[in-house]
Formats: sequence, C-alpha cells, structure tokens
Amino acid sequence: MTSVNKPKKRLRIFHGRMYFALQALAGAAWWLGISTIPALQTATLGGIDPLLIAFVDIPLFVIASALAALDLRWAVWIATGWTVLVAFGMVIYATATTEAGLGAVLMVLAAVGSVLFGALVLLGRIPSEWILIGPFAFHSSNTRVRSHLLLRTTIQVVIFWGVFLIIVPVIINAFEDRWNLSYKFPILLAVAGFALLAFSSVIGVWSARTIANFGSGTPLPAQMAHHLVSRGPYAFVRNPMAVAGLAQGVSMGLLIGSWLVVVYALIGSLLWNWLIRPHEEADLLERFGEEYREYAGRVGCWWPRLARS
Repeated sequence: MTSVNKPKKRLRIFHGRMYFALQALAGAAWWLGISTIPALQTATLGGIDPLLIAFVDIPLFVIASALAALDLRWAVWIATGWTVLVAFGMVIYATATTEAGLGAVLMVLAAVGSVLFGALVLLGRIPSEWILIGPFAFHSSNTRVRSHLLLRTTIQVVIFWGVFLIIVPVIINAFEDRWNLSYKFPILLAVAGFALLAFSSVIGVWSARTIANFGSGTPLPAQMAHHLVSRGPYAFVRNPMAVAGLAQGVSMGLLIGSWLVVVYALIGSLLWNWLIRPHEEADLLERFGEEYREYAGRVGCWWPRLARS
C-alpha cells in the first residue's frame, strides 16, 4: 500500500469505529428507553419479553459494538453477525405476528450499517468491486448500430424500472402494511408524486436515449458508451439517470403512500453514490482521460452548477 493511501485507510477505519460507537450508544439508549417507555417497547419488540433477549443482546450488540469502536477486530464479527441474525429474526417475527414492525426496520438498517462499516474496520475499505460482475461489469458496447442500441436501451429501461420502481416498492409497501407501519399521506403528496414521477421519467428516458445517440452505448455498465457523453441532460449534471432514479423512487413512495419506499430510494441513492460511482468515474477517467477530467471539473455530479464568470 502506498503512503498516500495509508492516511485514507486510517480515516476509513476511524469512520467505521465511530459508527460502532454510535451503534453502541443507540443500543444502550434503546434498552434504557424500552425500560421506561412502554410504547417504545411495544413498537420495537411487540409481545417479546425483553428479559428473554437482554442477557444475549446487551453483550453481543451493545458491548460488542463498543469493543469494535475500540478497534477490537473480533468484536466486529460478533456485533455484525448478531445484528444480521436479529434483523432476520425480527423480519420473520413482524411478518408472522404483525407486531414490532418498527423494530424490524431498525434492525435491518443496523444490519446494513454493521456490514458496511464493519468492512471499513476490518479491511479499511468496502469491497464494492464485488458488485461489478456480469451485466454490472464495465465494458464498452459491442455494437454501434443506433437502432440496436436504442432497442437494448429500451429493454434495459423497462426491466430496471419494472424491478426497482414497481416490484421492489410493491414488496416494501406490502411489508409496511403487514407490519402496521402505514401512514396515510395527504392527497396533495400523491399528486406531487405523480407529477415528479412523470418529470423524472422524462429525464430518465432522455438520458438513456442520449447515451445511445451520442455515446454509442447503453445505460447498462456492460454496454457502456464508446464516447464521453456531455450533451442533453449530461450538459447539466454528470449523472442525470441517477438523479432521475432518485426522484422516481421518492415519487413512487409519495404516489403509493409509502414512507418506507421513500427511505428505500434515499438509501439506494446513497449506496450508489458511495459504492458504485467511484468505480464508474475511475473507469471514465481511464478511458477518456483529460476529456473527462475537464468535463467533471465543469459539470456537477448531482446538482447543476451556477455559471462561472
């Protein structure tokens, strides 16, 4: 490892340790809360007797997280493994009984956080390159025929939108209803969600067609553009499809009245930004060099930049 990367690795390990410190504090606060606030106990444990799990959860979650924050590597494995196990158990329990839905949500979030930040403590980084396989591996398109590219782009958009904007939100909303976590949104939010969905979908289609027309590629990483695309929506932000995807996810949550779908969209966008975008930008820099460097310096990633004098 180069001397330049060592400080970055130490900083990432520090961030991982700080997460486990916060998780230990949150766990301790939760145990204190359920002992004094009956409503919190009902919302997060349902009919489970807290004494049945306190003797296991306090050492394996609270204390192990605190020890992980002190950079004891074995404690990371214990805290993360226990958190993932409890998350699975709470999902099954909440689905079977319709109780403790909030507890299931909190433990799923804690499990995701423990896995990601546990990797930071143990490895000094998150091995996100493991995701970049199959259709998500970076390769240029094997054709430059525009009609073929437009057809492939259409198929990709239909599949990805169908999975991530219809199937996954419907499943999340079903769990939300089953866990008694539903919240009735005002009708104006549903109207706003429909308008946002329509607008963001137009941006998404425009972005996808721009890649095919001017980049000789598709949005799928395995069939990436042969040319750097800086026209159309890419003249305003570097990742218009990601921006559109975030807006679409949020709008679906508003449209169907699901706050968990809104959370899903926000977390998904954060994970893409942290885990996938660095690899994508490194690939673009390797393939297009100074052209991409100049473009990235001129165009913002998520938000259009004000004109410079």
